Amino acid sequence: MPRRSRLLAPVAAAVVVIIAGIMFAANFWTDYKWFDSVGFTSVFWTELRTRALLFAAGGLIMALVVGASVYFAYRTRPAYRPFSLEQQGLDRYRASIDPHRRLFFLGVVGALALLTGASASGDWQTYLQFVNATDFGVNDPQFGIDVGFFTFIYPFLRVILGYLFAAVVIAFIAAVIVHYLYGGVRLQSQGQRATPAARVHLSILLGAFVLLKAAAYWLDRYGLVFSDRGYTFGASYTDVNAVLYAKLILFIISIVCAVLFFANIYFKNAMVPMVSLGLLVLSAVLIGGVYPAIVQQITVSPNEQRLENPYIQRNIDATRAAYGVDTAEVTNYDARSELTTAELSAEAETIPSVRLVDPAVVSQTFQQLQQVRGFYQFPEVLDVDRYTTPEGDTVDTIIAARELSGPPTDQDNWFNRHLVYTHGFGMVAATGNQVDAEGRPVFTEYNVPPTGDLSEIGDGYEPRIYFGREGAEYVIVNAENEYDYPLDGQEADVPTVEDAVTPTPTPSPTPTADDAPAPGDGQQAAADTESPAPEAPAGGDDPAAEGSTSENDSGQATNRYDGDGGVRLSNFFDKLLYAVKYQEVDILLNSEISSNSQILYTRDPADRVEKVAPFLTVDGKPYPTVVDGKIQWVLDAYTTSNGYPYATQIDLANATTDTFTQGTTAVNALPGNRVNYIRNSVKATVDAYDGTVTLYGWDESDPVLKTWAKAFPEVITEKKEISDDLGSHLRYPDDLFKVQREILKRYHITDANAFYGGQDFWNVPADPTKDGDNPEPPYRQTLRFPGDEAGTFSLTSTFVPRGRENLAAFMAVDSDASSENYGQLRLLELPRSTPIPGPGQVQNAFQASADVREVLLPLEQSSARVTYGNLLTLPFAGGLLYVEPLYVQAGGSDQASYPLLQQVLVGFGNEVAIGSDLQTALNNLFEGDTGPLPSPGEGGEEPPAEGSTGGGAAPSGDLADALDDAAKAYDEGQEALREGDFAAYGEANERLKDALDRADAASQDAGGDGS
Repeated sequence: MPRRSRLLAPVAAAVVVIIAGIMFAANFWTDYKWFDSVGFTSVFWTELRTRALLFAAGGLIMALVVGASVYFAYRTRPAYRPFSLEQQGLDRYRASIDPHRRLFFLGVVGALALLTGASASGDWQTYLQFVNATDFGVNDPQFGIDVGFFTFIYPFLRVILGYLFAAVVIAFIAAVIVHYLYGGVRLQSQGQRATPAARVHLSILLGAFVLLKAAAYWLDRYGLVFSDRGYTFGASYTDVNAVLYAKLILFIISIVCAVLFFANIYFKNAMVPMVSLGLLVLSAVLIGGVYPAIVQQITVSPNEQRLENPYIQRNIDATRAAYGVDTAEVTNYDARSELTTAELSAEAETIPSVRLVDPAVVSQTFQQLQQVRGFYQFPEVLDVDRYTTPEGDTVDTIIAARELSGPPTDQDNWFNRHLVYTHGFGMVAATGNQVDAEGRPVFTEYNVPPTGDLSEIGDGYEPRIYFGREGAEYVIVNAENEYDYPLDGQEADVPTVEDAVTPTPTPSPTPTADDAPAPGDGQQAAADTESPAPEAPAGGDDPAAEGSTSENDSGQATNRYDGDGGVRLSNFFDKLLYAVKYQEVDILLNSEISSNSQILYTRDPADRVEKVAPFLTVDGKPYPTVVDGKIQWVLDAYTTSNGYPYATQIDLANATTDTFTQGTTAVNALPGNRVNYIRNSVKATVDAYDGTVTLYGWDESDPVLKTWAKAFPEVITEKKEISDDLGSHLRYPDDLFKVQREILKRYHITDANAFYGGQDFWNVPADPTKDGDNPEPPYRQTLRFPGDEAGTFSLTSTFVPRGRENLAAFMAVDSDASSENYGQLRLLELPRSTPIPGPGQVQNAFQASADVREVLLPLEQSSARVTYGNLLTLPFAGGLLYVEPLYVQAGGSDQASYPLLQQVLVGFGNEVAIGSDLQTALNNLFEGDTGPLPSPGEGGEEPPAEGSTGGGAAPSGDLADALDDAAKAYDEGQEALREGDFAAYGEANERLKDALDRADAASQDAGGDGS
C-alpha cells in the first residue's frame, strides 16, 4: 500500500469504530435510561444477560465444532500429495492461503460464531420459558405428559437440535473443503479417494449427524400432537397408528447407522456406513412417507368419520380449554316474533339502558363541540366505560381523552412540536343513552379546564396528558414554557345532563315524511368556540416555577412539568446520545435544555407496556379512565402460546380484524402471530401524566404467566393491589372476545360426529352499516340476559349460519370486572328450523321499509348526509330486539357540521319501524304503549291545531297564547324543512319547545294535568 494509504487506514478504522460505538451507545444507553425511568431495569438486565448467555453459547458451540473440524482436517493432511493435474491446480490456492491461514481460520470461525450467536440470542424468550417452566396440571391424551412439556420444554429442545444440526453440517462442509484443498480427499485421482484420516474424520461427522437425526425422530413423536395431517389439528388416526411407529423404527435405524459410522474408525471401510446411510434414506422415504400415505388413503379416507372420531374429540376438548371457551353456557332460545302489550310492559324497564350513542359516529361531534383548538384530537372510535352519576347510578359512558396531535400547521417546527406543544388536556365524557333536544350527546365532563361529574369527584384529577396515543415521538419538558390551555373562548356551549331529553322531542309521535329531522343550529357550536391557534410562548418569557401553571398576555396558560416520567438530560453526553438517537442536532444545540429538562419518549401506552413486558401481547384498544385522581390508560394484555397439544391454531390478526381495525387507526388488530392458547392474564395501567406502568396479575392461575413471573420476578403486581376505583373500570377485553368468537364459530359444537359434518358451523356477520365484508365489531352495552334480574355491562356479538344470513346465535360476556360472573360467556342458540332475521337482513328491511323511506327520502334529496349507527342486538321479551340510531349531518361545504342523532330504527321478528326516539320507535313497531318507560318530557306530543280544545275546555289566557305560538312554530318548522333550510328548522324547534314549556306551566297553574 502507498504510504499515505497506510497512514489513513488506521484513522479511517478509528473513525468507523468511534461512529459505531456512538451508535451502539445511543441505542444501548438510552434504552437503559428509559427502563431506569420507569423502574423496570430488571427487565433490561434479564433480557441482556439472557441474550449474552445464548450469544456466547451459540457462538461457542459453532466455533468449537467447526474450528475443531477444520483444525483436525489440517493437522491430518497428507505429508505427500500424489502428483496429478488436480493437485497442481490446488497448489495455487494453497500458496495463497498458507501464509495467512491463521487469520483466515480465525476470520471464518469468528464470523460463523458471530452469526450463530446473534441468531441464538433471538431465542431468549424460548430459553427463559424452558428454565422457568410451570406445569399446567393437565396431561395430553396421547402421551400422558403434562402440557407444560409441549409448551415450554419441547420448543427449546427443538432449538438446541437445530443449532447442533447446523454446526455439524457446517463442520462437515468445512472438513471436506480443507481435506480437498490439502489432498486428503481426491476427486480425480485413481485408487482411494480419501486418506484414512479423512475417512475417519468424515465418518465421525456423519455419525454425529445421524445420531442427531435419531434424536430428531424421537422428538418428532411428541411433535405429532401439532400435526395438521388429519381432519383437525393434532395427532390423527394415521399419526398415531402409522407415523408414530414409523418414527420409532427410524429412530432405531438411525442409532444403528450412527454406530456403523463410528465403527468405521476401526474398520476403515466406507462401504458399510454408506450402505447403512442409504438404508436410512430409503427407510425414511418408505416408512416415514409412503407407509403413512397408504394408511391414510386406504384405511382412513373410506372410514374417516369413524376412525377420526376420538381424535376430533381430542381437538374439540383441547381447543375449547386453550381458548377459555370450555365454560361457555349455551342456551336454546326459541326467539319470539310477536308480543302482547302486557309483555311489553313487563320488559319496558330494560329499554332506557340501551346505548343509542354510537362511539364510532359521535367522534366527529366530540371533535366539533369539544376540540377547543385545532391541535387537539379525539380518536376515530371512542370508548365505552361506566361511571357513577352524582345520584349514584352507574351508566354506560362514551369517553375520550383530549390529546394533542401537534402544533398548528403554520407553526409546526421542531421547537414547537417537541418543546412547547407537549401534552393534551382533560377528559370528555357523555352519557350513552341520552341526547339533547337536537340529538347531540349529553356531556357529563367537558370544556377546558375540565368541568363536570369527573372533576367533582374528590379533589378532581390531573388533566394533563403527556403519555397517550397522539403527538410527537418525543417531547422535552422543563426547557420552555409549555402550552397548557387557552384562556379565552374555551368553554363551548355543550349539552349537559340538564339538557337531556329522553326521548328527543319531536312534533309528532308517528314519523312521517314531513317530520323528517335535520341538523339545527347546534352544529355551529364548535365553530363559535374555535379561535385562531395561539402563538407559541416566547422563549424569553419568565419561566414559571416547575409544576405550576401561569397566564400570559397571549390568552393562554403555560405549564412546567413536575412529574418524573422522563429521562433527565443532565449532561452533554446524554444530549449527544439522544441527538444521535433521533438524528436531531437541535437537542444538542438548544440552550434552554438544561439539567432539569426531561425527554419523554415511548409515549404510546401500548408501546410502554410491551417494552416493559416483552412477553405480553397488548390489546388493540387501550382506553382512558379517571382513577384515583389521575387519568390512567387501561390496557388488557395477553399471554399466548402455540404449544398447546391438539388445540387448533389461529392467526391473531385475522381473528381480531373488523370494521374498526380496517376503517380507522384508533383500533389495532393484534399482530399476525399463530397461537393456540391465550389468556387475559394481565391488566395494565399507564399514568397519562408521569407514564408510570403497572402490571397487575389478573389471571394468576395461568401457567404461562407463572412462568414469566419466575423469569421476571419484580414485574408483576399482585391482583389484590388493584384499587376499588380502578376495579370499577376494568372490563372484558375486546380482542380476547373476538378471538373466542372466532373459535366458537366452529367449536360451539362439542360432539365429534356433529363437528365432522360441519352443517352447524357459524360465521360472524359482516357489518351491515359499512361497505365491504369486514366482520361486525363486538358492541359494549348494558343488557338484561334472559333469566337475570338486572342488567349487566356486557360485550356482545352475533352469529349467522355458514352460507346464510339469518341469525344463528347471540353471544355475550359479562364485562363487569367487579361482577361474580365476570368473564362468563353465554350463547343464545336460536332454533335451526325457524329463520330469525340476522343483522344484514334487518338492515335491508330498514332500508326497504316504506315507513322508513318516507322519513329518509326528504333527507336524502337534500344536502344532508345520513349515517347508520351501530346495529345493536339484545334479548328482549323472549325475542331479539334490534336497535340502530340514525344520524343526520348537514352536507355541503360546511366543515363545522357534525352528526346529530335524529331517528331510531328498531326491529323485532319480521317487523321494523322508525321513530324520533326509542320509545316512539317501539310504539310504532308494536302499535301500542311499551309500558312504564321514563317520562318522555315535554314536547313529546304534536301540538294541537290553532283553536283546538285538546279534548277539554277551551284554553284561554297564557295557555291559549302558548298553544297558538306552538302551532305557529310547528308550521314554520315544517315549511323550513320542506325548503331544506335546516337552520330555520332548528330555530323553529327551539320556539316550539319554548311554547310547549309555557303551555305546560300555564296548564299547571290552572290546575290541569299538563296534557
